[in-house]
Formats: sequence, C-alpha cells, structure tokens
Amino acid sequence: MKRAILGAAALVAGINGVSAATATRADFGTANGAKVEAVTLTNGAGMSARIMTLGAVLQSVVVPDKAGKKEDVVLGYDTAQAYLDRPNYFGASVGRYANRIAKAKFSLDGKTYTLAANDGPNSLHGGKLGFDKRMWKIDSVGNGSVTMSYVSADGEEGFPGELKVSVTYTLSDQNELKLEYRATTSKPTVLNLTNHSYFNLSGNDARDVMGDLVTLHAEKFTPVDATLIPTGERRAVAGTPFDFRTPHKVGERIRDGRDQQIRYGRGYDHNFIVDGSGLRSAAVVSDPVSGRTLEVNITAPGIQFYTGNFLDGTFFGKGARAYRQGDAICLEPGVFPDSPNHPDFPTARLNPGQNYVNTIVYKFSAR
Repeated sequence: MKRAILGAAALVAGINGVSAATATRADFGTANGAKVEAVTLTNGAGMSARIMTLGAVLQSVVVPDKAGKKEDVVLGYDTAQAYLDRPNYFGASVGRYANRIAKAKFSLDGKTYTLAANDGPNSLHGGKLGFDKRMWKIDSVGNGSVTMSYVSADGEEGFPGELKVSVTYTLSDQNELKLEYRATTSKPTVLNLTNHSYFNLSGNDARDVMGDLVTLHAEKFTPVDATLIPTGERRAVAGTPFDFRTPHKVGERIRDGRDQQIRYGRGYDHNFIVDGSGLRSAAVVSDPVSGRTLEVNITAPGIQFYTGNFLDGTFFGKGARAYRQGDAICLEPGVFPDSPNHPDFPTARLNPGQNYVNTIVYKFSAR
C-alpha cells in the first residue's frame, strides 16, 4: 500500500529556500515479525532518499552522476529483516551513544553505569540493542520531509533517564538531505546521536572508494589505543597520513603501516576535530569517474572518518553484492568517542530541561 503526499503547490521551507519535494509512505516488509514502513523523499532534480522505521535507517540515496545516470550511493540491504540478521549499522540512526565508551562504563554525578560490552571490552553504538535495532514511529510526513521518533526507557542498555528522541529528514530541491536529531531526558544522561551511512559515490555495483578524493576540515584528530579508544591527545594532522586539509585519495596512505594509528584502525577509523563551530563544512568527498561530490555540513564538534575496515566479504548487501573493506566510507558527526570518560572532551551530558540537537546536511552535486 502506498500513500503519496505531494507538495508541489505548498510553500515548505527547504534548506536553501522553498522545496517542491514529495514524500511517499509505503510498507517495507517485516523485521522479526513486526511491520516496517518506509518513506521515500523525492525532488525534481533526480534525487531520492528512503528512510525505514526500523532504526530510522537511511536505506537508499539515489542521485544522478555527471551524465544524469541515477544510482544508489549508500550501502545496505534489500529487506528490513536483513538489517537485523546481519547488522553492520548500514544507514542507521545510532544511539544512545554513537561510537565507543571505554570498558563499557562511565560515571555521572558520582554513580557508575555499566553498559553492554559489545566491541571487545568496550561499548559500541549504544550496546547490543541500540537505536539501530529499534522500531521508530512515524510522527509526520510532509512535503519532502519525514519525522520519526523513539522513546528509550530509563535504564535501557544501562543508560539512565527516559529519553525521547526524534529525527527529521528533509530533502531540498538543491539535492541537500538534512537530518536533525533532537532529544530530551528525564534524568541526567549521556547522549551521542548520529547517522552511520556508508557512502560509495560510484554506485553500489561499481568500484570501491580507494580512488575517491577526501577533504576534511580538521587540523587535529584524536589518536586511539589498540581497542580504538581515544588516548586523550589532540594530535596535529600535519605531516601524518591523517592530513586531509587538501584533497587526498582514500587509498593513498591507508596502508602506511609506519603510522601506528593506521595499524590500530586497520585504516581510518578516527575522530577528527572539525575546525570552527555552528553549521559548517566538515568534509567533502568526490568521485572523479562519476563526477558525484558529497559535502557534509555539521554542527557537532567532531566527525568519525571510517573506511569500512571491518567489512570482510561476509556481508551480502543490495543485489547480493559482497561488501568488502574499502567499499565505502562513513562520515559520522558527533561528540568525541568516549567523551563521558574524558572531562576535557566536548561534553556528551544531557540534563532534564535541555534540548539536544545534532544537525547534519548531506549536499550532493555532480560535475
């Protein structure tokens, strides 16, 4: 069953003006017996984005290349059930805490909270049943926009406070997909919400991303230990394989084992401290062959650059394609990994009465 919500005549504020994009709501199968819905946003410039209620997942992003050919540029699965059977955070809305918390513990106001250790000794992406595996509710569907919400119970996965969280996806006619995460809590807690899309600008059935050019607007990054937990240092990127202040190919220095950080991450799996504040450009990725470019604008203090190092060929995604290391990159805006255990890092604390907001804008173009 499909229900189309058309917005050509409505004056709806897009990211850079008025949007005439549409939204179509439809069934998307089931996951563990529960009904899953999806909303597809479509604009007049040839771009579309599909968002599932399971995990508020960005399941598909279709954009034209320089010749006008439309292809899906995010990794994922063809069915909702596969996101639970073979989880790898494809396109997921990740929480309560995106990235890692050391030794699956943190303290707040003198009380220690113990989380699930689902990544060696550490807690990763909210634990065993994070937000990516929860069913979200569609609150509203409008002109080129959808809002989904989830209520996380006090104590869920070990985190304190009842958390009310929402995400709004909005597609503009300028091929900008805006994500706005919001949350409130009943008790002091820690929170780090982000989107975990794997991007391959060539299209999923084509090449890997080793030839893509990446720019990161960051003079420093946070080095990690052998379990990928930040050491607390803020290290200058200058003179290292982590210097993306000017464009470099993803694969240019990814095997430079002279740098211990490359060895620890099996490539890039590091948080970069983004220059400036407010909504600003954090990263630019371009594929020279297709001509597609992605610019990521964020409000968060950091962005995790990850090159799919744990994709080992056992994940069979859309069209039964085997996903392997280097088939995509992730750019995950948020506070720094393990911030709850580093008082000098940007705070991940959220108190009752405060409103959490994390804004991400994916801007696509082709030239």
